[in-house]
Amino acid sequence: MAELEILHYPNLKTVLMVEEVLKKANAPLSREELKQKLDKQVMHQTLNVILKYLEESGKIIDGRKGIVWIYNPSPKLDRAIQEGIEI
Repeated sequence: MAELEILHYPNLKTVLMVEEVLKKANAPLSREELKQKLDKQVMHQTLNVILKYLEESGKIIDGRKGIVWIYNPSPKLDRAIQEGIEI
C-alpha cells in the first residue's frame, strides 16, 4: 500500500491544541466531536496526520468507539509496569 502524499503538515501549535482537547475529554471522542471542540478549524487530512503521530508515539488509542488519551508519564506507573508480574 502506497503512502498518501501529505499536502499540509501540522504546526506545533495545532498538535498541542489537539493534545489538550484529548487530555481533557472525559469520554472517547469521534473525529467530528474532536473537530468541534478545537479552538480553530483543522483540515481533515491534517488532523489525521496528528492522530497518526499521537497513536504511534503511544499517547492515544484510536479505536472503534473513538479516540482516547492514554499517555501517563508517572514514574510510579513506569516502575509498577517494569516490576509487575506477567500472568
